[in-house]
Amino acid sequence: MINYNGGLTDDAAIAIEENRGFLYGDAVFDTFKVLDGKILFLEDHYFRLMASVRIVRMEIPLHFTMEYLQEQVSILVSQLAPAPSYRVRITFFRKPGGKYMPATRETEFIIKAEPLQDALYSISEAEYEVELYKDFYISKQLISTLKTNNRILNVTASIFAHENGYASCLMINDDKNVIEAQHGNLFMLTGNKLITPPITDGCLNGIMRKQILELARKTEGIEVAEASISPFDLQKADELFITNVITGVQPITRYRKKEFTAIFSPEIVKRLNAKVRLG
Repeated sequence: MINYNGGLTDDAAIAIEENRGFLYGDAVFDTFKVLDGKILFLEDHYFRLMASVRIVRMEIPLHFTMEYLQEQVSILVSQLAPAPSYRVRITFFRKPGGKYMPATRETEFIIKAEPLQDALYSISEAEYEVELYKDFYISKQLISTLKTNNRILNVTASIFAHENGYASCLMINDDKNVIEAQHGNLFMLTGNKLITPPITDGCLNGIMRKQILELARKTEGIEVAEASISPFDLQKADELFITNVITGVQPITRYRKKEFTAIFSPEIVKRLNAKVRLG
């Protein structure tokens, strides 16, 4: 069951032969966590999604307001089996027509949802070893910060991690700086300084990244900076963790010969959950 342009239908009814998202990756998407029927961080998600649509020169339907987005997600989730929370993805794609040059800027959308086991965020204590992915680089440009359907680099990085026994890979840009993980933003704590790469380095403009930055800046004794991170910097860090809106915060336990603690990340998750409870 999916929501297709505001109506519920079977996903098998959606043709892909002329779908530009399938043919050319001519699509942008966003992923939400839904708790008690509500999209967490709704305003941030909505404005990031609308900005992405504009940047790739798609047309935003006039009726597609923030309230409409919440309503459409709620309609879909209400038809699913009850669960503590849900993972929801919305994909915007241009209507069929044209080759590389589209015939129109008009858009359609699909919303899909699946249940999650947990309501609030938690910290995993399992081992989580990462390695650099150096086969391909992420370019330092605006389009790299968007969630588009062209995620082949993330796919190949995931395969590399799986084949070599790593939990995840860290991605690098043209300057050979570390900018993110294959599925989320990267944070590094060295002493009392918390650093995450700036958007200008080409990392995803993550919603959870924004939440963690806001919470960290209100934490006494923590200095927060958005600055480039080199592979050598990772070896000197006290703590590394990955963030995304579904998992929340994932501590990294090992990078090469360096093992890391998880002291700050559990505390920031407590504050994150408090923010979520307040709505």
